[in-house]
Amino acid sequence: MNNEMLQQMRSGNGFIAALDQSGGSTPKALSLYGLDSSAYSNEAEMFDRMHEMRSRLIKSPSFNGSRVIGAILFEMTMERTIDGIGTAEYLWSKKHVVPFLKVDNGLADEANDVQLMKPIPELSARIAAANKHGVFGTKMRSVINLANQAGIDEVVKQQFEVGKEIIAGGLVPIIEPEVSIKSPEKKEAEALLKKALLEYANSLSGDQNIMLKLSIPTVPNLYKELVDHPRVVRVVALSGGYSRDEANKHLAENAGVIASFSRALVEGLTAQQSDAEFDKALDASIQSIYDASIK
Repeated sequence: MNNEMLQQMRSGNGFIAALDQSGGSTPKALSLYGLDSSAYSNEAEMFDRMHEMRSRLIKSPSFNGSRVIGAILFEMTMERTIDGIGTAEYLWSKKHVVPFLKVDNGLADEANDVQLMKPIPELSARIAAANKHGVFGTKMRSVINLANQAGIDEVVKQQFEVGKEIIAGGLVPIIEPEVSIKSPEKKEAEALLKKALLEYANSLSGDQNIMLKLSIPTVPNLYKELVDHPRVVRVVALSGGYSRDEANKHLAENAGVIASFSRALVEGLTAQQSDAEFDKALDASIQSIYDASIK
């Protein structure tokens, strides 16, 4: 494990950019960026447009490790290049941004009011590829819809089982059990989730480290014990469908939790902007999320 990266993730001021939209969410992400389906004629071209967008974002003067301390990539992005350098390698060597890889295959159908992760038969190959590209950690997402104890326990159990494989592979897993912000039982689900996460975190040995990516809790500072936990490198928050302003407002109420925003980060950026306009809009977005993250 790269100790400089570990130090940056533990104590660096800033946030993690989530640049890991995959196949299903790509058309929506591109349309918000001002590129409708007429901008590509097949899936390969769609992913080309997406990589162009991500490359533009990463190469922007505003995007660097002084405010963006990490970035989560989709596998296809990791395997592509920026200016002839692998994307993950470019992030660290040129921008001092710690690279992560999304390793899940999406969500299974809902059962017990939750959606577990689909099986990940490619996990060992993804871990090997991540190590080859100098990636620090991984990310995988499940979803919790209601305060169902059995469902939440299943989610956390699965996350930690996969997480331990990732740790054994030399990477730090970001465990992401997202509680839907639309849930009528969000507060109750978060209380159950916190209890389960603490139990599993307490069971980790001294050389096993994780990160957590959680919905911004209804009760501010609910996750303080996890923020302070010796086995938890960092607790990061997803925007979960909030606008950037809303997400920043709620995030700022949670000491020690930093952002890992996706859609909220790129809100207002379009393909039609000049590079100067694009950089100005991105700079304002990054600064607002940075400010909310270091409060």
